[in-house]
Amino acid sequence: MLEALRQLQGQVPVSEIPRYFELHNWRSEAEELHGLTLMHLPILSLAISERIAKRCMDVTLATLALVAASPILLVIALAIKLDSPGPVFFRQERGGLRGKPFRIFKFRSMTADAWQRRDTVAQRNEVDGPLFKMAEDPRVTRVGAFIRKTSLDELPQLINVVRGEMSLVGPRPLPVEESARIDGAALARLDVKPGITGLWQVCGRSDLTYADLQHLDSVYVRSWSLMWDLRIIAQTPQVVFGRSGAY
Repeated sequence: MLEALRQLQGQVPVSEIPRYFELHNWRSEAEELHGLTLMHLPILSLAISERIAKRCMDVTLATLALVAASPILLVIALAIKLDSPGPVFFRQERGGLRGKPFRIFKFRSMTADAWQRRDTVAQRNEVDGPLFKMAEDPRVTRVGAFIRKTSLDELPQLINVVRGEMSLVGPRPLPVEESARIDGAALARLDVKPGITGLWQVCGRSDLTYADLQHLDSVYVRSWSLMWDLRIIAQTPQVVFGRSGAY
């Protein structure tokens, strides 16, 4: 039912007797009809002009960030090379806008054969749902442990933003096989580009449950505004430096 309602939005007006709370946000409106309370569900708020504004902000800020962070990027790349054999970057297919896959850029924080060894640690997953996270993953290198805790491994995703595959703010891009298992209200995440940061990051990161992820992704998409993106960007450094919920 949630997926059917999600696909109808933007094509026909949708109202419902309050029950599917995953669909509600601050833009939802209520009225009474013959004694029943109806909630009018807002359509996706990213109009063409808003998408253009969001894209301009992404390109401008991501380009400036890449230039400013270039010395840090070089130091991290050198440290990774000296710490363990393998490439500097980790590239993996992730689910993007409308489910279209793209290859993400990240600094390599694990051993070069980490993906092949995933089956050996699969039973030690510490989060629910289709996601995989471990606080003490034996595949993580010494440099990798530091850049993961400080989220510096995410910096190369600024390249994905400039290329138009990601946004600065949005739902986190999941590996293709994990993205294919997303269901319910979280399917709303496919309506926007994935982001480097987002509601999930500033609200708790890996400390949150899969149900939290579903709800926050849905809320972000249905309540989007440019000002909200700026607020999330402003809150991100505090979360990163606090290292809360970082694996």
